[in-house]
Amino acid sequence: MEAVVLAGISRRVLDELMRNPYRTVELRGARNVLAVEEAFNRAMKLFLTYDPFSDVDVGTEGLVTELLGVDEIETRVPWEESDEREVTVCRARLKLIGLGRVVEVERKHNIITVRIRELMPHEMGMG
Repeated sequence: MEAVVLAGISRRVLDELMRNPYRTVELRGARNVLAVEEAFNRAMKLFLTYDPFSDVDVGTEGLVTELLGVDEIETRVPWEESDEREVTVCRARLKLIGLGRVVEVERKHNIITVRIRELMPHEMGMG
């Protein structure tokens, strides 16, 4: 199965998604926002991992999700905290499909597409 990678996702979000298979995730990182747009445009699955983009390689484990919907909003940032005044926030509605391990990686520009093998729960080592 092919999927687009969302990297650097917090363990809290991954754990909550494991407990409740439907969740809305709020993304602010530019690479993750672009990845969601790519997955939405190509009707692809998303692969969420705790690892940063630079560490995604064969053997990386994570959650496989279906993208149910996307909302992009502009939000203001207090001027004391940033040089920018507005930030694009992407809210992705996800449905957990299962667990997966990367078997092939394809890097194009800022998007990482992976081929994954679905895992059984006893095979997963996300602790």
